[in-house]
Amino acid sequence: MKKNLYFLLGCVIFAPLYSQNKTNKMSDKIQPPVAKIVPKTLEKHGDIRIDNYYWLNERENPEVIDYLNKENEYYQKSTAHTKQFQEDLFLEMKSRIKEDDTSVPYFYNGYYYITRFEKGKDYPIYARKKGSLEASEEIIFDCNEMAKGQSYFNLSGISVSEDNKWVTFGVDLVSRRQYTIQIKNLETGEILPEKIENTTGSCAWSSDNKTFFYTKNDPKTLRSDMVYRHELNSDVTTDALVFHEKDDTFYTFVYKDKSKKFLIIGSTSTLTSEYQILESNNPKGSFRYFSKRKRGLEYSISHFGDNFYIVTNKDNATNFKLMKTPETATSAENWKDLIPHRKDVLLEGIDIFKNYLVVEERSNGLNKIQIRPWDGGEAYYLPFQSETYTAYTTTNPDFDTEILRFAYQSMATPSSVIDFNMRTKEKTVLKENEVLGGKFDKNNYEEKRIWATAKDGTKVPISMVYRKGMQLNGKNPLLLYAYGSYGSSMDPYFSSTRLSLLDRGFIYAIAHIRGGEDLGRQWYEDGKLLKKINTFTDFIDCSEFVIAEKYTSAAHLYAEGGSAGGLLMGAIVNMAPDLYNGVIAQVPFVDVVTTMLDDTIPLTTGEYDEWGNPNEKIYYDYMLSYSPYDQVKKQDYPNMYVSTGLHDSQVQYFEPAKWVAKLRLMKTNDKQLFLDTNMDAGHGGASGRFEALKELAKEFAFLLDLEKIKN
Repeated sequence: MKKNLYFLLGCVIFAPLYSQNKTNKMSDKIQPPVAKIVPKTLEKHGDIRIDNYYWLNERENPEVIDYLNKENEYYQKSTAHTKQFQEDLFLEMKSRIKEDDTSVPYFYNGYYYITRFEKGKDYPIYARKKGSLEASEEIIFDCNEMAKGQSYFNLSGISVSEDNKWVTFGVDLVSRRQYTIQIKNLETGEILPEKIENTTGSCAWSSDNKTFFYTKNDPKTLRSDMVYRHELNSDVTTDALVFHEKDDTFYTFVYKDKSKKFLIIGSTSTLTSEYQILESNNPKGSFRYFSKRKRGLEYSISHFGDNFYIVTNKDNATNFKLMKTPETATSAENWKDLIPHRKDVLLEGIDIFKNYLVVEERSNGLNKIQIRPWDGGEAYYLPFQSETYTAYTTTNPDFDTEILRFAYQSMATPSSVIDFNMRTKEKTVLKENEVLGGKFDKNNYEEKRIWATAKDGTKVPISMVYRKGMQLNGKNPLLLYAYGSYGSSMDPYFSSTRLSLLDRGFIYAIAHIRGGEDLGRQWYEDGKLLKKINTFTDFIDCSEFVIAEKYTSAAHLYAEGGSAGGLLMGAIVNMAPDLYNGVIAQVPFVDVVTTMLDDTIPLTTGEYDEWGNPNEKIYYDYMLSYSPYDQVKKQDYPNMYVSTGLHDSQVQYFEPAKWVAKLRLMKTNDKQLFLDTNMDAGHGGASGRFEALKELAKEFAFLLDLEKIKN
């Protein structure tokens, strides 16, 4: 039994849900709720843990709902003095947004497709115009109408049949990413009566325009595990099961390739990929394996002409390479190198055109886009000057064009959509997102990349932006953000809402820590499984670096992360609480060991290759050593704002709820600790663009209030 993990407090086991003061006098200070203690013994590998707040996972228990409401009430009362400031911040951020905004149209299969917003409305309108932008608009979906009366609404997976008559779409009204698929006749506007429940929301139409394929989720774990075939005007209960992914570490999906020739079923886990293909004009045929799964072999496929192009780590290509194979011989032994593996360049993806191959890659932590003519002409890169930018290809549905559409932004430059002529090298900026209000000028901001040195000597990049003229005197408030998991790179990006911090003297920085793929695949490998602690120490080392370089000080340094980045926040406040004045943890994954031992919790089994399987002692011990909930101890903690959603399907609400309850019991100072639960939302927070701004205003008010900045 590990003494430091055993904190059974028998004297209050049978206390009421909220402890009371010993006197009847009301304290002048608002008292936080104190969750009751119901010890639950958890034993694994001979190790005993006592979880006093395990009961909070009972979502339907009225006591649980009451506790969450009490925490919300405590947060609201404690921050009542910032209520007007929150409203002012919300209106300020909203005022920068072009409310009647419209996307850049793209042309696909005879129609221009457009997404637009109307002034004062929360949700998008999806529309199309036949043949010409001068044609009359056909509204496909007005999400503002569809969302009426709903506390949460999300539309996903819009897929139009090749004859342009039918569209499938998925709707989630709970925020657990459980979508109901429906079908709309685009000629009559009629929505067909059939509804397909418990799906991912996405569909793939066959070329017969009456058959589509979709993926269902396991109702308990929410793992997408079954692919079905549906025919229009048929009973959904008779839909044919086409594929069942029985390995619970994999999830499955289905889509149609850009060439429209093949329907493709994919199965992926953290380390392994597998695909099956079927001609789109033969929907009742049998899918055949492209190349059967082999543990550790990852690949993705693109079809063009008579060949498939494969981005893969085959042959120990850690940073991936590009291979090619005939569509008649697709198994791995037939693949031939097209772009070999490069030790210092991560191959992230490709776009195929009739005369050009476009390669997206990453080197030295920066996005690069390379144009390679198929005729053997000289390859070249699109020129980008900054070191704090993001560039990526966007919607390019046609093969037979010399125009590449891509997007560009930097930490001080709003996002632009650009058409680039790959033959003439001319570019046309189709749209740069507007920042309204007349006050924004990108020349007023300094953006830079600096490098911190981790304890093991590794250089870790940090991207940052702040107003020009700022003195590096250690007195500047600095918000340091990071994620650091799943190989997800945190590229520098522009945010108009962030201006509300920058213009009040904040520095905003992103730490590109190990666990992402910012510096290549090995960067990811060095921040997962039994090297996960590198993620946390990298962030701490970056924090110490910005303090040492006088960008800020511990009195003015703030940290932020969400989901797996919330795990990062939980780890750093246990390991280095004195470095931070405040921490924002959004939907944090903090009860690592208990969650990873419970294979009934959504998405758990598919995570074993990321975190490890705690059913094996080596992983259990390692995960326990950093699990934020398990490692809470009697010490001072920084000011903390923790947010969650009751219906979160990825990080269950009870993880942050338990964590906050335990922190309240253990922390030895009186700094702020807030748990803010959205009782209607899930992992992504509130739906609607303006409701999301209100949540952001809460976070900004928390930071600015700690800095005594009142307006």
